[in-house]
Amino acid sequence: MHFVQPSREVLAETLLAAGPDSPTLCAGWRTADLAAHLYLREHRPLAQLGMAFKPLSKVSEEATRKLADTSRGAAGYAKLVQSFRSGPPRLSPLRLKPVDEAANLIEYFVHTEDIRRAPHRWAPRALDEAYSNALWDELIKRAAILYRGVDLGIILVRPDGPRHVAKRAAVSVAITGEPGELLMHAHGRTKHALVTFEGQEDAVALLESADIGL
Repeated sequence: MHFVQPSREVLAETLLAAGPDSPTLCAGWRTADLAAHLYLREHRPLAQLGMAFKPLSKVSEEATRKLADTSRGAAGYAKLVQSFRSGPPRLSPLRLKPVDEAANLIEYFVHTEDIRRAPHRWAPRALDEAYSNALWDELIKRAAILYRGVDLGIILVRPDGPRHVAKRAAVSVAITGEPGELLMHAHGRTKHALVTFEGQEDAVALLESADIGL
């Protein structure tokens, strides 16, 4: 099953419901900034290279800020979200389903939750089992990269049994949670992820203070 298009729809609806000036879990970004980022990474990917390549971070930040600033009115924001909702340009490699899945399945889930979980009170979504399994499959492909800055072994554990050793070390911590919650933790949203830890007290403390995510 292909989950990216439904995830895009959910993210677009979440953006519209929140409006252009709502908080997100992305440091320094309101919803207009997040919408600008989502549009630019598909329509002007060179403007967002700084998200992965630090020397260009200021270029990406400036491009995102400029587009967000011109889209903070109700009409401009709705147009920006609709442009994102319509999908990537016709000749974009993201039109290919395998590329789309690899690039956007986790991106859309995490950013939807970045909006949903920013308010003081929130509740996790009940996810379809097949969707949850797809999130898990993508997570274990990149877990080693996401936890590379942690000086510990990391074991990801689902409540229904599956486990994945993301990183090996003499001392390890097991992180237990549903796939969506593990994803949020692995992407640095550690205070907004419903997970539990099993390991030595000092190891858990080290994990809680570590730099996690991209």
